[in-house]
Amino acid sequence: MQSVNVTEVPQGAQLIDVREPEEYAEVHATGAVSMPMSTIVGNTGDIDPDRDIYVICKAGGRSLRVAEYLEQALGWDNVINVEGGTEAWVAAGLPTDK
Repeated sequence: MQSVNVTEVPQGAQLIDVREPEEYAEVHATGAVSMPMSTIVGNTGDIDPDRDIYVICKAGGRSLRVAEYLEQALGWDNVINVEGGTEAWVAAGLPTDK
């Protein structure tokens, strides 16, 4: 599995935010889709396995676990963990929504 810095996520990427809904509502990367870690198993049908899958959380821990799950359980080899998560995204001044 790959990991990238927040500045390496391409514009328009498939970006899955695995934080809980309250966290997502506070602030999230523009274009990120909310898919909480607690519901990921039932929501994998909403992920396009033919595109790179960038996974983000608050700081990088939950997204790493979800990325490992998607890779190991589903055999997807295009899953990318976003290091530093939303905290790093905001700190880098990248586009966000509330």
